[in-house]
Amino acid sequence: MEGTEMSSRRIAVVAALMLGILGSGDALYAQDKYKVQVPNGLAFSEFKGYEGWQTISISQSGPLVSVILGNPSMIEAFESGVPNNGKPFPDGARMAKIHWVATKNLTAPGAPQVPGTLHDVDFMVKDGKRFADSGGWGYAFFKYDAASDTFAPGTLSDQPPQGNDAKCGFACHTVAKGRDYVFTEYAKR
Repeated sequence: MEGTEMSSRRIAVVAALMLGILGSGDALYAQDKYKVQVPNGLAFSEFKGYEGWQTISISQSGPLVSVILGNPSMIEAFESGVPNNGKPFPDGARMAKIHWVATKNLTAPGAPQVPGTLHDVDFMVKDGKRFADSGGWGYAFFKYDAASDTFAPGTLSDQPPQGNDAKCGFACHTVAKGRDYVFTEYAKR
């Protein structure tokens, strides 16, 4: 009887361990987005906490809706009049632009366009020394794959094409040179 009781306990312990291992399988294989990096460029980890940053503005372009967020340095600069006052954003200012595929909210009056599936996240950081040859800004584009719940750096086959460095967005932003390479207006509130 004592041997049977010990065997039962061993089986229960092994079963519990197996359930624990199998039950946490998703956690074992889930991507840590903060380990993703553009080759030779910015890392997602440089923008840790972006989800809680203040909204600068929102936009809609084609099938995507977006929110543009800024870290406290970026928001303080906008509130002090940058870039409309001709001054540049300070080093350390960061922006994140989150794109979703637009979908209609059929339960809200007027069926407004709202965020649906996550599409990608773009980042900008001001660092005049590190990015002296791209207007003082570093850029990153991370596309999202909903099927695998993972992020990956943009590539030259994406629209717009993304190079494998932190200057991937510079060519596009040169038209905003007079605004310190920032397209976004800080929306009145």
